[in-house]
Amino acid sequence: MEVPCENLLDFRSVVPIMAVIMSAHKMHKNTALDRSSLEQTFQLLAARLDAEKADPVDLVVCGGSALILSGLIARTTRDVDVVALMRDGVLSSPDPLPADLDRAVREVAEDLGLSPDWLNNRPSRGEGGLFQMGLPAGFADRLRCTRYGDGLAVRAIGRTDQVHFKLYAAADRGGYHITDLMALDPSSEELVAAARWAMTHDVSEEFAAVLKKLLSELGHGNAADQL
Repeated sequence: MEVPCENLLDFRSVVPIMAVIMSAHKMHKNTALDRSSLEQTFQLLAARLDAEKADPVDLVVCGGSALILSGLIARTTRDVDVVALMRDGVLSSPDPLPADLDRAVREVAEDLGLSPDWLNNRPSRGEGGLFQMGLPAGFADRLRCTRYGDGLAVRAIGRTDQVHFKLYAAADRGGYHITDLMALDPSSEELVAAARWAMTHDVSEEFAAVLKKLLSELGHGNAADQL
């Protein structure tokens, strides 16, 4: 079931593109994006897409940008990870991203001094991507949507799905993914569900062992025992 965009931010109809660029420049003191600068960046992306008369784009984002937009964790991010696209109410692969979007992303990067791939489909790129391997059950129903004019919608994944993705990434790569996971303060039940999902993406015994060790180190040995 598609979740409608409830928070409509129709900047495009009232703000000229150069005014958007100037406003966004003031927000971007560096390439680390907080909530305000992230929303300014999406506002500019919407304006660029509109200038190109591009087809509407509906992004499903995960990682740091989704944590920030949904208010789950107050931090910054350096990129926007696109895990899926929404087309006619149906989730679809973001690999490849639409050509018009790619072009607009590069233009925004030049406007604001961001990395050329500040918006990317890395989480769902290739056969082993998150979308290709399967998203958690009920994923679409938990999306939080914001619309930037008529041409751009951004859907942040829900907390349950953040726990799933962050546990998978924490077991695979560690680092800040562990910090994010701990900040989400998941229950043992949530971690068991997330671990079982992660183990459908990496079915190796080695990954299962790493996952169980991580859960035990995080103080959830009872969750590890259920795997």
